[in-house]
Amino acid sequence: MNLDLNLPPFDPGATLSSFISLGTAFLLGSVIGFERQVRQRTAGLRTNTLVAVGAAVFVDLAVRFHALHGGTPGPLQVMAYVISGIGFLGAGAIMKEGAQVSGLNTAATLWGSAAVGACAGAKLLPEALMAALFVLTTNTVLRPVVNRINRRPLQEEFSEATYAIHVICGRAVQAEVLQRTTELLEAAHYPVRSLDQQPFGTHEVELEAVLYATAVEADELDVVMSEISRLNGVSQAFWNASAEE
Repeated sequence: MNLDLNLPPFDPGATLSSFISLGTAFLLGSVIGFERQVRQRTAGLRTNTLVAVGAAVFVDLAVRFHALHGGTPGPLQVMAYVISGIGFLGAGAIMKEGAQVSGLNTAATLWGSAAVGACAGAKLLPEALMAALFVLTTNTVLRPVVNRINRRPLQEEFSEATYAIHVICGRAVQAEVLQRTTELLEAAHYPVRSLDQQPFGTHEVELEAVLYATAVEADELDVVMSEISRLNGVSQAFWNASAEE
């Protein structure tokens, strides 16, 4: 009984080329991942290395397959699939807690590692090296620049903020205070975008109203807060602002 496995002939040159591509992706992905690991980021040494090697494997496979059989999918199509897949992986590294978003740089770095691997898999080794250098430069050289900018006070005319009203009142008058607060804010041309209510102690609640406005007149809002604080059952009323992303 003869078994025809239809195995392609062994090509030492092509195999060596694949090994060089994957080795390049491994080394450059490890360098990028090492920088992330030192900074204790979510995606560190192993993750970035695996992303780079995985991208290189898929693209190298497409290059080899296309050379042997032609047709589709071609290497460019496989690269597009790699880019889409890394998008889902990067989304998993992004976390949102309230108004704070973290992991964006980690996700972008994973995308960069995939680009390095794709270049290596396509046998574009100098391009893979350049891509890795640019990713590393972005994460290292630009970091002090970002820190310096973030430490500078933001000029008000260039900033946008989220403004929130906080009212603490008795539970018995919660509905009445909420309605009156909304009316006073709308009368002052500060409509409410969202409302939230949380228990505050055993007998009170905290009402939080986020405004549509991205800029306010402090004196005007202070007048409104003064009126709200005089409502029956209100123990505290104040507003604050937080920078928008």
